[in-house]
Amino acid sequence: MTIQKIHHVAYRCKDAGETAEFYKMHLGMRLIGAFAEDHVPSTKAPDPYMHIFLDAGGGNVLAFFELPNAPEMDRDRNTPDWVQHLAFELESIDELISTKKRLEEAGLDVVGPTNHALFHSIYFRDPNGHRIELAVNTATAEQLNRMQDVADLMLRDWNLTKTPPRYMAWTHEIEFGSR
Repeated sequence: MTIQKIHHVAYRCKDAGETAEFYKMHLGMRLIGAFAEDHVPSTKAPDPYMHIFLDAGGGNVLAFFELPNAPEMDRDRNTPDWVQHLAFELESIDELISTKKRLEEAGLDVVGPTNHALFHSIYFRDPNGHRIELAVNTATAEQLNRMQDVADLMLRDWNLTKTPPRYMAWTHEIEFGSR
């Protein structure tokens, strides 16, 4: 088996119309499809839903489910709220900065930019509470090779000790000024 690409990523939303409008207005994603059923096709369980699909660019699709009969949306309280997020790539630092300004002018609370050495990011939330990251790649070929060269070591050492291996510490030493 060879994975070709991610077909779509789906999240739950409180209101499909509000969600589609948010992603159109703030991220330029257009609605490209919608399905609504009274039963879940895979399980046949009775559960009415609206399933929307948004064009996230480059052949990528972001989808949402509105589930009017399900309990109110919540999140996994055992997972910090910064962990689960949607990350989208922008073309340049200038675009990242201008987007941050535009989002703030629209009343959104935006964190960043954060310098991750390999990319710069800003963070904000959609109307469902999902965290969104907009990122611009800034890594050199040398930095990417350096990261790839230690990836297996990072995972091995983490699995043995459950403490952060320091092979990639340089990526955040830049941000934290300890370099």
